[in-house]
Amino acid sequence: MPQSAEKFLPGRLSRAGFVALALTSAAGIMLGEFLLAACAATAAGISLASNPRFTSHHARLWKHVKTASYSILAILLLVALWQGPWALSHWLYALPLVTFALTPTYIAALITALLTFAILVSTQWAVILPDRHQMISAFVLTTLLSTLLIFLREYKARQLAPLRRTDELTQAASREYLSADLHKEIQRSEREGTDMSVMMIGLDTHLSDNDPDEDIRAILPRIGRYLHSQLRDFDTYYRVADLQFLVILPGINTAGAAASAEKIRNGLCKLLASHGMKLTVSTGIAGLNIGDDADSLQHSAANALRRAQQQGGNRTQAYSNWLHPDVQSSTGTQGDAR
Repeated sequence: MPQSAEKFLPGRLSRAGFVALALTSAAGIMLGEFLLAACAATAAGISLASNPRFTSHHARLWKHVKTASYSILAILLLVALWQGPWALSHWLYALPLVTFALTPTYIAALITALLTFAILVSTQWAVILPDRHQMISAFVLTTLLSTLLIFLREYKARQLAPLRRTDELTQAASREYLSADLHKEIQRSEREGTDMSVMMIGLDTHLSDNDPDEDIRAILPRIGRYLHSQLRDFDTYYRVADLQFLVILPGINTAGAAASAEKIRNGLCKLLASHGMKLTVSTGIAGLNIGDDADSLQHSAANALRRAQQQGGNRTQAYSNWLHPDVQSSTGTQGDAR
């Protein structure tokens, strides 16, 4: 599921909206307007379930809460067209934007089309009010404007995608720039005669009995911020896979890189444990050797990470292109670049 909800319903706005809608629901109950109270309650549920501060834990559960709240709200608003109160019809104007905020674009387009048809039918045959034609024209215009805004958002995202150097979710550098940046660092290391290493970080999700993907994606921004806080200003990290990162470490040999990797690995394990996730982290280290290029260095780090995970995970593994088997960094580093 895309991160659209966080763009439309950011943290502070969703909290304020939740409070306002909860108060509206309470007022509706006191006044005997139970349909209004139910609509406000379900809208409050959407607002709460869209706040990343509350959804860091049990992301899958909150996703179901969001879907159920949205479905109930849409049904209640359609019922309000048949039974009243008529004032609830104005809530329909926000429904297309909420739909696109909470669901992927192609699904939102289909849902909006079906809702528009149902609303037009309801207002034409079920609602006997003189201003129903004004309501129809206003709703159609609002829907068209919402669709235009979504189209412009998607168009802008596609136009800027080639220029974006950072992953939107984790703030890691974009993978498209990895090979070029790594090639430049290799050239500089060879020119200046300095050490260089790369670190591959991966979450050991294959060792978990559960399917933690939804929970992990909910805390990926925190993982990105943690990596940023632990690396030097001239280190760069890239999101190379859904749950894997590669870090370029200029001026550090294999032994130093292994020490840094072990520190980061332990920190990430504590971060995951603090969010109730029983997952471990493995890291693979590769130092620059004569004849290495950007592709071979990435391949070496990936092989080291794969070796660490094959041995049970929760460890740091240094890669060696020698003939003898790899050894764990915890028993001594090897394969120094220089």
